[in-house]
Amino acid sequence: MASDSTPDLATLVGGSLPYLRRYARALTGSQDTGDRYAAATLEALLEDSSVFDSAADPKVALFHAFHLVWSSAGSPLGDPDTPLSRRAQKHLARLTPNTREALLLNTIEGFSFPEIGEIMHLTPAEAEELVAIAQREMEASVAGKVMIIEDEAIIAMDIRAIVTGMGHRVTGIARTRREAVALAARERPDLILADIQLADNSSGIDAVNDILAQFDDLPVIFITAFPERLLTGARPEPAFLITKPYSEDQVTSAVSQAMFFSSTETLAA
Repeated sequence: MASDSTPDLATLVGGSLPYLRRYARALTGSQDTGDRYAAATLEALLEDSSVFDSAADPKVALFHAFHLVWSSAGSPLGDPDTPLSRRAQKHLARLTPNTREALLLNTIEGFSFPEIGEIMHLTPAEAEELVAIAQREMEASVAGKVMIIEDEAIIAMDIRAIVTGMGHRVTGIARTRREAVALAARERPDLILADIQLADNSSGIDAVNDILAQFDDLPVIFITAFPERLLTGARPEPAFLITKPYSEDQVTSAVSQAMFFSSTETLAA
């Protein structure tokens, strides 16, 4: 492949780029920082796209290229802009190195341990051990109150079971925008889990924005069958986005990290 073949490069990265941006933002805790390193990755690939020559999967190659750029810059996080994000970054400094990257790659982006090894230049066994360490360290670090906005009863019950099984308390389940705002007003949550499309055709996004107008510094996770509505490249975007159908590991990972990292750049940014 010629390194200056822009159309070929666009074809290789186009479908995976929104997910790289999602990963970069969750990893750095900042949309600006994440996008900056995603853009730097594309610039590096325009200069040299040889990483695609030896990779069987273009998405793996793209994430590997990102890690080369990000790690060479010292694996930076976004600048903390609130007391919560500042405290969360102090927590991050105590984590075992490389564990959070491996956890995000596995549970949110769906990479296998061999693929994570290729992305991070590890053996599959090392990648699996990093994920296990991250899960232990994060799940033990923070417990709190979780609010669920979901109109499908079976899904809401499943999410509640996952969250309570992690040691968190669910303040309630709201099926509409109006119910969600009222529930948050009765008891402020530490974390919101929200669907986009609600029972009365109201919007989970609007519900979250209404709640964030009342309370600052609430991390939010969207669980949706319509990720393209949020992974647009335009501001603002959620730091944590899970696509339906989801796995239990995806939910536990996102909840642990949202609680731990307290990402406050949500849709109200």
